[in-house]
Amino acid sequence: MSGGATTSRRLAIALVCVVSLVGCCGLAWWQWTRFESASGTFQNLGYVLQWPLFGLFPAFMVWRIRRLDAQRKAEPPVVAPTPVVTVDAVRTPVADEDDELAVYNRYLAELNARDR
Repeated sequence: MSGGATTSRRLAIALVCVVSLVGCCGLAWWQWTRFESASGTFQNLGYVLQWPLFGLFPAFMVWRIRRLDAQRKAEPPVVAPTPVVTVDAVRTPVADEDDELAVYNRYLAELNARDR
């Protein structure tokens, strides 16, 4: 990307952040006038406090993305370790007449042998 495109992109992002802040502050002012009117409620006052935060959110996101990008560039790349696959020898269980699982498995093996 050329330097001119980067500068124009940064100006566009800054312009969007400023327009967002100005627009949301205007909406906060509108809610303030609604709060001061005879039909105003505390919900309007809550919006007076929320709108400036909404306006600051794009600037916060730009700051956060730049910070995360700087962290990513500063850290060395993480190389995933190669997986090690080990296969254990198959162990046949010792036949124990008191072991219910062993008895059940033998029963299933007999049923399977009968079906074939």
